[in-house]
Amino acid sequence: MNPVPAPSEGTPAGRQRLSIPPGRLIVLSGPSGVGKDTVLQELFRIAPWLHYSISYTTRPPRPGEVDGVAYSFVDDARFQALRDDHELLEYASVHGHWYGTAEARVRESLERGEDIVLKIDVQGAAWIRPRVAGAVFIFLLPPSPEELRRRLTERATESAGSLALRWENARTELADQGSYDYRVVNDDVLRAAREILDIIERDRPRAGHP
Repeated sequence: MNPVPAPSEGTPAGRQRLSIPPGRLIVLSGPSGVGKDTVLQELFRIAPWLHYSISYTTRPPRPGEVDGVAYSFVDDARFQALRDDHELLEYASVHGHWYGTAEARVRESLERGEDIVLKIDVQGAAWIRPRVAGAVFIFLLPPSPEELRRRLTERATESAGSLALRWENARTELADQGSYDYRVVNDDVLRAAREILDIIERDRPRAGHP
């Protein structure tokens, strides 16, 4: 994984900070294989009023992934144009592919008063922290490093080289968990989803809600 560069003019973190909106941004991160998508699916089932921010990515779709639902799948040229036109709130190179969040999508949801969940890696979260007031940062953990490695291996969606890269990156991401407001262990999908929902409800005053 590429290191997070220092914020500067022309980068997402170097532009004007978003003001505190009526809605809230909930940022969920965690290493590859920890079960973020599965937990989020359960979270949206029990809390359908939450909204999901669809990110852009240059990686190819996996089996079953639908464009505009899992991600907005774009090529490198399109992603470069989004980045150059300052349309991304955050972006990062992860596992050899680019990922980024459309600032307009997030801003419009927050201005409508929606609580919006954003699934991004630790690099993207580092971009978000200085830019969105009142955002809530949650890190999803595996029960143990051994269990995470087992999940990555049994998923069987990666080549041996890609699996090794994801495992190495996972170790780096786990080391960054201390920079998050909350940490949730995914030892049971429903329990983890309910804990995240409880955090969202408990944390509501921080974002200016009554």
